[in-house]
Amino acid sequence: MSERILYLTMDELEKELQSQKGYLVLDFFSEDCPPCDQLAPIYERMAAKFPQVKFVKMMRQANRPLAERLGVKGSPTVLFFENGKEVGERLTGYISLSQMRIAMEKFLGIESEQVEKEHYQADVLILGGGPAGLTAAIYASRSRLKTIVVEQGLAGGQAATTFHIANFPGTNGTVGGKDLMQNMIEQAKSFGADIHDLKEVVSVDLQGDMKQISTIDADYNAPVIIIATGAESRRLPADGEPEYRGKGVHYCATCDGAMYQDADNVIVVGGGNSAVEEAGFLTKYAKHVTIVHQFDHFQASKTAQEEAAANPKISVIWDSEPRRIVGNGHLTGIEIENVKTHERTVVHANGAFVYIGMQPRTDLFKDQLKINDWGYVVADDEMRTDIPGVFVAGDVRSKTVRQVATAVGDGAVAAVNAERFLASRKSH
Repeated sequence: MSERILYLTMDELEKELQSQKGYLVLDFFSEDCPPCDQLAPIYERMAAKFPQVKFVKMMRQANRPLAERLGVKGSPTVLFFENGKEVGERLTGYISLSQMRIAMEKFLGIESEQVEKEHYQADVLILGGGPAGLTAAIYASRSRLKTIVVEQGLAGGQAATTFHIANFPGTNGTVGGKDLMQNMIEQAKSFGADIHDLKEVVSVDLQGDMKQISTIDADYNAPVIIIATGAESRRLPADGEPEYRGKGVHYCATCDGAMYQDADNVIVVGGGNSAVEEAGFLTKYAKHVTIVHQFDHFQASKTAQEEAAANPKISVIWDSEPRRIVGNGHLTGIEIENVKTHERTVVHANGAFVYIGMQPRTDLFKDQLKINDWGYVVADDEMRTDIPGVFVAGDVRSKTVRQVATAVGDGAVAAVNAERFLASRKSH
């Protein structure tokens, strides 16, 4: 941890704010919190970049009275203070490097600086460091190809934030998502792959013989690129979601479930594996969990459904969709609508966790590649897209099953075909 980051108690922080002149940034974090783990190196980078600012970290659970007084309900939450007074907008949840940088520049009233870029050449560029991207890196680098993984966040992807993975082949029943992904990272590095994480990607050029990835501080070129950018949680389409995100609306039970210890009721929105499994996880804390689902049946696995049905703490409201967040600074319930009768009711709750599917990260190349109506990259069974030398793997690809195991398979196929593509170029 950077020496510029201070760990303060409640009393120390309050004294600091009373006498503070200048700028201070405060990060409330939690243990076993994937978004907090993602923010930590970003926070260190900002502390080094902006020496005129004091950076403070406080564990939310150990400083609960102060967190509650400040209205901090989720981890991580970043607050900005000038001369002891909070200013600007807070950041909460999964915070990217670009979000943090933009917030800091706005906080300090400065313009983005021009950075002298570094330049990298590779045989294979992999955009994305989740299971698909890391598997592709393992295969490509083991084939003696110069391989660079460019990741906008931390390597590991969504799988690293999963509490446990119960169906990955070769494990003893279950494996921690973070542990599994760390093994993949180390394996890729052992074969010579370079992993450049926390990179703010500004553009991708897939045309021509040499493909290019441009970031804020570097340009990457290679004849082959494998797109493995994955997908992200779909936001709840209900009035008030942006205002209550982190203030009762959450997207990670592992991160924020503990704050609902002994809560009377917690809502889970969704009906797939994630929703039903995380509902069970939340019963470790809340007295009751209500699942709200738009259909009259779950899409989750039979095992997950049976476990939920056997749990006396779980109830289900079928055929219903959230329409509006109810609350006063923090969520107190959700107004839902029955999609068949159109009747609206308010389900009272202390918090809500949303699992309504994913949306692919394809904005960087949607005008260059063939993308289907749902935003996924179209490719054949060999992971080839409609542009020679451009392959795709993982959750960003158009397919019917999205699991860590299928992402790993995609990554292997993409890397093998990338090697064959390069070999065919040399032979011609």
